[in-house]
Amino acid sequence: MKPFTYTGLPTRVVFGAGSVSQLAAEVDALGARRALVLSTPGRAADARRLTAPLGARCAGLYDKAVMHVPVELAEDARRFARELGADCCVAIGGGSTIGLGKAIALTSGLPVLAVPTTYSGSEMTPIQGFTEGGLKRTQRDPRMLPKTVIYDPALTLGLPPATSAASGMNAMAHCVEALYAQDANPVISLMAEEGIRALAAALPIVVKDPADIEARSEALYGAWLAGIALGSAGMALHHKLCHTLGGTWNLPHAETHAIVLPHAARYNRDAAPEAMARVARALGAQDAPSGLYDLEMKLGLKMRLADIGMPADGLERAAELATQLPYPNPAPIEQAAVRALLQAAYAGRRPA
Repeated sequence: MKPFTYTGLPTRVVFGAGSVSQLAAEVDALGARRALVLSTPGRAADARRLTAPLGARCAGLYDKAVMHVPVELAEDARRFARELGADCCVAIGGGSTIGLGKAIALTSGLPVLAVPTTYSGSEMTPIQGFTEGGLKRTQRDPRMLPKTVIYDPALTLGLPPATSAASGMNAMAHCVEALYAQDANPVISLMAEEGIRALAAALPIVVKDPADIEARSEALYGAWLAGIALGSAGMALHHKLCHTLGGTWNLPHAETHAIVLPHAARYNRDAAPEAMARVARALGAQDAPSGLYDLEMKLGLKMRLADIGMPADGLERAAELATQLPYPNPAPIEQAAVRALLQAAYAGRRPA
């Protein structure tokens, strides 16, 4: 066995349908008395309803979270937390909202209690991307790791099928890269492969029957494992590309991950054969990149960057940006090859 380093991430997890009813008790367990609730504008009403049991322990609501966490928004949310005298953040939503909680925690040390309503996996990582001047850069800091996560599958029942599928494939991308990332290790590889299996089994059912609570639970379980995998093992070319496309062209986060994933897997297939064999096994496919592509077709996802707002004349610039400060990756990062990957993703071609 090759030498490796494994770092366990200390987050308390409460999992199960109806577990959001324990929110007040979990805030108390953090020793908090003035909780700042975070959400997107569209989730504000849900956030108020779910945090109503906090009563006077809810110091206020900040409902301005958006994708890719612009630094200006992060600063405004930090200011709001200071003015309220908040002693914890309760983030209710997907990666955008949880990311905003992380931004506050980074500079204040406030504990974050995350209640995910999508399958992003962000709630299990000490990693966050911030956008400034049209560029998205990631940062890792243990202060950003949520202290507590409440996984309630019932909160995902209202997630539309297409959004569920894209969010689930975003989580699957975390698992795929964790199998060949710089800090990959046997423990995380077990979780990553199981995460892929769980998501691949659950997502087709979720798309077909969005009210199936068992399938929703399995998908959320897979997202939990995906978040642990990403937070522990790190990222490679796939995430670098998606951060570049999202930060500079403001492409939708989950859909971008879904579209790029099969092509990034094809880029690394020959350089990471053991990892790709595990991906294929978890998918029940002969080949990892093709298996990922076929699953996304089955889920009815958009398969072309052209369909989610990427301009054709931006591909060259995207390849340039993604190769300037690359993340560690199994296959060599070459601008021409990355440009070809992006062209294939732009056109939605099935990986060869």
